[in-house]
Amino acid sequence: MDLNEIRGQIDNIDAQLLKLFLDRMELSKGVAAYKKENNMPIFQGDREKQVLDRISSLSPEEHRSGARLLFTNIMDIGKSLQANQLHDSSLPQFPIAGDDTITGIKVACQGVSGANSEAACVRMFSEPSISFYESFEDVFKAVQREEVEYGLLPIQNSTAGSVMQTFDLMRRYSFYIHRTISIKIDYCLAVKKGTKFEDIVSVYSHEQALKQCSSFLNKNDGMMAIPYSNTAAAAKLVSESGIGNAALCSEECANIYGLDILKTNLQNSDDNYTRFICIKKNLSIVEDADIISVSLSIPNTPAALYRLLTKFAVGGLNLLRIESKPIASRNFDVIFYLDFAGSVKDESVAKLLVELEDDLSFFKFLGNYNEIQDGSL
Repeated sequence: MDLNEIRGQIDNIDAQLLKLFLDRMELSKGVAAYKKENNMPIFQGDREKQVLDRISSLSPEEHRSGARLLFTNIMDIGKSLQANQLHDSSLPQFPIAGDDTITGIKVACQGVSGANSEAACVRMFSEPSISFYESFEDVFKAVQREEVEYGLLPIQNSTAGSVMQTFDLMRRYSFYIHRTISIKIDYCLAVKKGTKFEDIVSVYSHEQALKQCSSFLNKNDGMMAIPYSNTAAAAKLVSESGIGNAALCSEECANIYGLDILKTNLQNSDDNYTRFICIKKNLSIVEDADIISVSLSIPNTPAALYRLLTKFAVGGLNLLRIESKPIASRNFDVIFYLDFAGSVKDESVAKLLVELEDDLSFFKFLGNYNEIQDGSL
């Protein structure tokens, strides 16, 4: 046979496979109707194991793993179809946000005046009433105690990656993401008036800022990089200390604290953006929300992550980000954080959220929101 003949036979087999697949999905609908009528769960592990073991026993060794994976996928697609039918009448209702464009809204930021979170806050809200807190955790607590309506926290930087402290707190506190904003951040070397470059011994800034300016610091290894709670707090410290200290901060921040600027644009990349989340105690969703965030855990079994991602693929949903963060446990367990495009107003998305909550031992809906695009500081 030549190649065209072989391909012709493959096409014929594919057509038969497609027909059998569609027939199987129709039978899955019948299974769903029976389970619904008899109040049975979608997932029945014993039945799945029986099917996969039977497929494995019928397959030659060289194709055994592939056949098992193929039928696992088929069953996962069938379970998603069943979940859609079973959840028709049990979808949650999501509250739509009120007006957050009014002036004077109370917002919590970490650090002191001049912090990058303050800059993000004034871009997001119209004349917000900002309260500064010492730590990221204090911001979460302020939102939880309803001292403020919103909190602003950095979550990701395009140069240095995720802000691990924020992710750790996201696991421990109850909250919802209301909006996000990404702003471009440039760093300068700021010193107390009269300080020369050769006088500098220590450079203070937030650990993320130090990472974002690592190339500069590596070239000047005579300077000791010292992590501090916040870029603005570092600038304030330098303004109150003696000659020999410097801060990595924004030029605006340096001006606030009366510092001289010795060098500018010290970040490793000109496209240095930090993404901030705006959190809220109670869920409310803006009209144009198009990003959904969830956190979840999956069983420590072969192909568990692959099977999770199958649910998104079947729904035609675009995953924007997936990260895993360790939990302090002897088994080295992790929690996954996923962002995907979508709106809870879409019935298929709402059904997926219900399916995930039903299927997983840990699942947390973190919010449905939009991202505000912003320019340079």
